[in-house]
Amino acid sequence: MALETLFLPDLLWEPVITTALREDFGTGGDVTTQSLLAGQPSLRASFVARQAGRLAGLPGARLAFSLLDKDTRFTPLKQDGDHIAKGDVLAEVEGPASAVLGGERVALNLLSHLSGIATMTGQIVEAVEGTGVRVCCTRKTLPGLRALQKYAVRAGGGSNHRHRLDDAIMLKDNHLALFGSTIPAALKAARQRAGHLMKIELEVDSLAQLAEALACPYGPDAYLLDNMTPDMLREAVRMVQGRAITEASGGITPATARSMAESGVDCLSLGWLTHSVTALDIGLDITTA
Repeated sequence: MALETLFLPDLLWEPVITTALREDFGTGGDVTTQSLLAGQPSLRASFVARQAGRLAGLPGARLAFSLLDKDTRFTPLKQDGDHIAKGDVLAEVEGPASAVLGGERVALNLLSHLSGIATMTGQIVEAVEGTGVRVCCTRKTLPGLRALQKYAVRAGGGSNHRHRLDDAIMLKDNHLALFGSTIPAALKAARQRAGHLMKIELEVDSLAQLAEALACPYGPDAYLLDNMTPDMLREAVRMVQGRAITEASGGITPATARSMAESGVDCLSLGWLTHSVTALDIGLDITTA
């Protein structure tokens, strides 16, 4: 995947990195490095993959050092979105010990976490290869990390669902319960509120709800088919007949993703891609001092 398709401006990386560095430095800074290596002029270190996966987060790793010392040199040897093997050198950093060792943990935390997201996304994408299905994340992101986590999903070959509540109207079960009326009435109210560029998605958890919505002249642009079996998804796709996007969500794992995708839905949405993945093991090795 070309790096250009994964662009995320420093404006979105920097607040996260700055907060993480402040959290790590406290009020006294890196007292260990100050005690032992205060006179160390410069050192060089390499980011090394301890296991295979997909890479994401190099721009954030770079900022973890440059925000501490603008003259620190960060040289990427791989690109975000690349498949990486155990032992691959991903990037090199060179600069004062205070910057390299001070930014090490923040850089590794972010790089490992985002690469874990990209790796798991890539596994799901590979599992459904050939079906034409998009693998999507959700808004189930860690507070403050949404833009970065959704970037990592794209690095793994996936797609993004809504970024924010104002991206689209999404009618879920709680909305319908509190609205206190029928699905057609809710869709009509949503359509009257939506601008001409605003999409509407309706969550349904039964084929009966889907049939009710399909009979409505104010139909949604997409249906979220929640916690349905592959057979139910297949019937739902047949009922929709291409009149709206169909999205399967709930209970999707690497083992079930293929059968869900083969139902004919357009998208699979997985919240755990951002809230529950395991970090990819990446280390920082000192190469010269």
